[in-house]
Amino acid sequence: MENKLHITNSLSGKKELFEPINPPHVGMYVCGPTAYGDAHLGHARPAVCFDLIYRYMQHLGYQVRYVRNITDVGHLEHDADEGEDKVAKKARLEKLEPMEVVQYYVNRYHQNMDALNVLRPSIEPHASGHIIEQIELVKKIQEKGFAYETNGSLYFDIKKYSKDHHYGILSGRRLEDLMSETRQLEGQGEKKSSYDFAVWKKAQPEHIMRWPSPWSDGFPGWHAECSAMGVKYLGEEFDIHGGGMDLLFPHHEAEIAQSTVAYGKSPVKYWLHNNMVTINGKKMGKSLGNAISLFDIFSGENKLMEKAYSPMTIRFFILQAHYRSTLDFSNEALQAAEKGLKRLMQAMQTLEKLEVGNSSDFNIQGLESKCYEAMNDDFNSPVLISHLFEGVRIINSVNDKKASLSTTDLESLKQMMKVFTLEILGLQEEDTDGQDELISYLMDTLLDIRQNARKNKDFATSDKIRDDLAKLNISIKDSKEGSSWEFEK
Repeated sequence: MENKLHITNSLSGKKELFEPINPPHVGMYVCGPTAYGDAHLGHARPAVCFDLIYRYMQHLGYQVRYVRNITDVGHLEHDADEGEDKVAKKARLEKLEPMEVVQYYVNRYHQNMDALNVLRPSIEPHASGHIIEQIELVKKIQEKGFAYETNGSLYFDIKKYSKDHHYGILSGRRLEDLMSETRQLEGQGEKKSSYDFAVWKKAQPEHIMRWPSPWSDGFPGWHAECSAMGVKYLGEEFDIHGGGMDLLFPHHEAEIAQSTVAYGKSPVKYWLHNNMVTINGKKMGKSLGNAISLFDIFSGENKLMEKAYSPMTIRFFILQAHYRSTLDFSNEALQAAEKGLKRLMQAMQTLEKLEVGNSSDFNIQGLESKCYEAMNDDFNSPVLISHLFEGVRIINSVNDKKASLSTTDLESLKQMMKVFTLEILGLQEEDTDGQDELISYLMDTLLDIRQNARKNKDFATSDKIRDDLAKLNISIKDSKEGSSWEFEK
């Protein structure tokens, strides 16, 4: 397979030619949600960004096994090794079984992802369903001498690991810096060093979620699940591991250390990280109290929302920024995305009605090549979108009879716009509960009334209909074939 796809590898910090380990097969693991609350815009971004990557790789002909996990145990408060399990805490507050909490929020997460037209992964494993695999991983780490036991809990010995390996190879951190930056926190006295991390935790008497192990009744450390499930479904070394930039350290760094010790090799060839969604310059997150749930965005029921925004507007808003750049939330930005999406989707409808000309005034093949160049350049969706709007300009010019396209070029343009807009970007016409049909019916009725008025030389009525519609940003175009209307861009 000829491939010119280049991706930015967080491991090297460079843009590299993508060469799968076992072509045409590609293994991709992406960190999914912790199921204790509703998804917000920060969760939507990695889902949409890696959906774009998944779609494009499939388009290139790769057979992708896409694994996205559900964290339902072991993720403690503040992403540390002490405190309450996030799922268990929610269960206690709501007086529910932990798995009842998980199922409720996983169902709602899927509802949000379906609305955003995010394709389901090939496999969606739960951490709680892979306790045995995580125990076996911890056994291997202990057998190699890189885990020490304290009071029934096991911790990864970073100092020992760092003698022969670089702990910080992904994030660029050095052990010396970690030693100077970290301090002994309350409750972490059983660790040799405060920067060591738990691979197995002994459950306290009040802890609901616990499993038997060779060391204690407890639960795996948060970092263990991805290493264990990654090797189970994708092998000891696979192509792509993705997630948010906030997971780069310590979560992904810990994964590399665990797997390197357990299996004798670094687990992933290409690490990809999407950047954060910010609001007023700060990361959006549930723990920070500034998260806006996707349900609130879709309904407009949040004090920060000026109005409701559709799932496709949110998807388009996310794709307008490169996955590695920050994305700042604002109503102004969402409204601009809404207008841009509307313009693009209207052009897609107009495209189906274009008439063939005798010649072509545009280089459609050249435009298509630019679209591929954008996607092959580290999945550059904003540049791709700019090229698609060049397609919009061509569509509108041909529709206004200011330019023409040959039969071959018109078909090429239709195919190009369909593939990149609908299949790769994953944008789609949204269900408006019959509103579009109603508007079309009413507009056709108004145009019939106006046409009859013109035939009867009742120009006052004809002009009034035109002028009143113009106030609603609806323009009327008269031609020999009749009248048509469209929302002004």
